[in-house]
Amino acid sequence: MKRGLGMSGGVTPKQIISELDKYIVGQSKAKRSVAIALRNRYRRNLLAEDLKDEVIPKNILMIGPTGVGKTEIARRLAKLVNAPFVKIEATKFTEVGYVGRDVESMVRDIVEISVRMIKQEKMLEVEKKAAIQAHEVLVKVIVPDDNTNTSDKSPFDVLFGNEDIPQEEKEEKRKQVYEKREKAREQLKNGELDDEYVEIEVEDSPAPSMDVFVGSNFEELGMNFQDLFGNLFPKKKKKKRVTVEQARKILTQVEAQKIVDMEEVINESIKRVEQNGIIFLDEIDKLAGKDSYGPDVSRGGVQRDILPIVEGSTVMTKYGPVKTDHILFIAAGAFHTCKPSDLIPELQGRFPIRVELDSLSREDFKLILTQPKNSLIKQYTELLKVEGVSLEFTENAIDEIADIAYTVNDQTENIGARRLHTIIEKLLEDVLFQAPDDITGEIVIDGDYVKERLRSIVKNEDLSRYIL
Repeated sequence: MKRGLGMSGGVTPKQIISELDKYIVGQSKAKRSVAIALRNRYRRNLLAEDLKDEVIPKNILMIGPTGVGKTEIARRLAKLVNAPFVKIEATKFTEVGYVGRDVESMVRDIVEISVRMIKQEKMLEVEKKAAIQAHEVLVKVIVPDDNTNTSDKSPFDVLFGNEDIPQEEKEEKRKQVYEKREKAREQLKNGELDDEYVEIEVEDSPAPSMDVFVGSNFEELGMNFQDLFGNLFPKKKKKKRVTVEQARKILTQVEAQKIVDMEEVINESIKRVEQNGIIFLDEIDKLAGKDSYGPDVSRGGVQRDILPIVEGSTVMTKYGPVKTDHILFIAAGAFHTCKPSDLIPELQGRFPIRVELDSLSREDFKLILTQPKNSLIKQYTELLKVEGVSLEFTENAIDEIADIAYTVNDQTENIGARRLHTIIEKLLEDVLFQAPDDITGEIVIDGDYVKERLRSIVKNEDLSRYIL
């Protein structure tokens, strides 16, 4: 079995879980379910073509309170295999009138993300070639054709064929330009001119796109004025004064965009969405329940609108038709006031894998603070290190923070690991404010410091509801 992350490498379920463990504490059942779903995609790609289309993804429904890792699992999963990923709040489809969006917009959103991803990948592939071309453009900017022209004639006339100028003089001018450019090439290569300023031409930033007639077919296709008429008029350019180092980066990007074939990018983007795309439908529980009067009247209607997309249909986008048959849908919700069985039966059937995520314990909070690669303790330690402050948390301080987070969640609203962000920010408020003016060197955060800063707030339940 080939190792490596990505569909082509055939990453195994155990490898997926091992990677997810670096960022998400616990929730082994949910990790196991998504790992199997992802591996099944790889298995499907190895099937014969006639059977391949018959194997549909087994969509997942995650059930659990907020802040326990539902979104993070889906996001990290997509990043792991470099798959297009979009998170959608299902409740926005219930909004009435101009504010609400049609459910097909989720497919258009993921296609846009995929196009950006593939374009970036292609630009990285041609970066070396683009850098060479940008180098040449920069040489011509530094030493223009008319740098020796003192007459009223154009650079073209002076250098290339004006009959009034003797052939020897034209040759001499060409030679001077050539020699200066050779010297400039060498200086650019050695970085000697990096701090010098040059003036380059860049495309003017386009005006913000405007949808053509809200609610019309143009909007449904994701089209706007710029898409319709952008190619009919020449693109505006403006001159920009930047350092040679900045100019090199800008021109490399410009040249890379010229090399990249956008038709190939679009075709590959649509294919990647159709075969590997992941759409995360959050707050699906807010759509559950019987239809009633008042603001909730649209919930059942939204479920019925979502159904054909989850079942498999073709959605028109400005890049062309996109089939949703093999997109993996991961839905999530707290289901505090309703049950998954309150969703319409057809939609329930499209999420065959149900997994319940556990509420976080005191021990989980301790691990979340220290274990993940992006743990809060590491983040704040590194943030203050740039100010010359060395921050150290003792073991009993971490125990105390975890206990406070668990207690506040229990006494007030349970918002999971997000509670730690509020608590750490409140705990370190003075340090963050005073560094580096009044505080430098080593700062030790121990259990007593945590108690002093936070325990009085925790004891006053009314106060903790406002502050923590």
